Amino acid sequence: MLIGTIVIVGAAAIASLGKNQPSPPPSEDQNKEQSLATAKNSPPEESVDLSEKQRDSVKIEPVGEHTFPVEKGAVGSIDFNEDLSAQVFTPYQGKILALFAKLGDEVKKGQTLFTIDSPDLLQAESTLIAAAGVLDLTVKNLERQRNLYKQNAAAQRDYEQAISDHMTAEGALKAARDAVRIFGKTEAEVDKMVKDRKVDSSLIVPSPIDGRVTARNAAPGLFVQPGNPPAPYVVTDISTMWMIANIIESDIPNYHIGQEVRVKVTAYPDRVFKGKISTINSLVDPSTHRVFVRSEIDDPNHLLLFGMYASFVIRTGDPVRSAAVPVNAVVREGDGTRTVWVTKDKSRFVKRIVEIGLQRDGHVQILKGLEPGELIAGDGAIFLSNLYVMQMQL
Repeated sequence: MLIGTIVIVGAAAIASLGKNQPSPPPSEDQNKEQSLATAKNSPPEESVDLSEKQRDSVKIEPVGEHTFPVEKGAVGSIDFNEDLSAQVFTPYQGKILALFAKLGDEVKKGQTLFTIDSPDLLQAESTLIAAAGVLDLTVKNLERQRNLYKQNAAAQRDYEQAISDHMTAEGALKAARDAVRIFGKTEAEVDKMVKDRKVDSSLIVPSPIDGRVTARNAAPGLFVQPGNPPAPYVVTDISTMWMIANIIESDIPNYHIGQEVRVKVTAYPDRVFKGKISTINSLVDPSTHRVFVRSEIDDPNHLLLFGMYASFVIRTGDPVRSAAVPVNAVVREGDGTRTVWVTKDKSRFVKRIVEIGLQRDGHVQILKGLEPGELIAGDGAIFLSNLYVMQMQL
């Protein structure tokens, strides 16, 4: 009985020892079988082999590095700078007599834009001539009363009354001259009016600023009144223009008043206009979730026109340097992914999915999928993709 027990215990110990010992390494045949099974289960490698003649259709180059500025952009349109725009109304009512500037004309401050037949000016000039006549009468009466008073032929009261009438007439004439000058008449014109006793009801309306006539709503014979829209003329200083844009709500933290912007318009694709952000609206459009942003753009050569389609770019961070490939090297697949064809021997090309970032100067930033120095197909990547599709269809 004791011997049987010892045999059982010994067998159990041997079994336990066998369990704890490591299993022997797989043999070479087992490794081959495992590799074949893995290759069988993994997706096939998407590759293309080129003949020597086909290689001439592909430009092979290494993945390089490029500096990409961190920028944001938006689209909008060009508008006049309303801070430098003046609506020219007539200061008094009247009928337009003549126009002296056309739409688009460059005008100087003080240059005549139009004239009107003003009843208010006619009344002021008539008052001036009447005041001048009264003054002449009081001057003669004062001289006569002075001579009579010296000869004791007139009462002192009459002489003093003549002095008072003369002073009143002088004040009335001065006020009448000032009233006429308000209408834009010069001192010489007022003197000539008094001398000739002839009124001129033509009121000149000049340009208040240097600029360009950007709107004209006047015509001869049209009756105009002060402040009654539309203004007969609008003159705008176009040395600076506005760019009006609407940015998406998520980009609001990247924009600040005073930031420099670079603007391009389709009319001048190779020219960059510089300016600064001048206004950021405090409201978000509830329907589009966009924010109104206005930039003031320098335009000394007067190239920008009202209504032009424009786009602007603004720097929002420090430039970054990273792996980059030419734009033509990246192929957009049907599912939206981006791929690049990579090669080691310049003959066999393998498709690789990459993640791209910024784009600048004909280069695309590679965030994931490639390392600097790897060989890729630059020009000709589309050719390789088409060749691969044909290869799969065969």
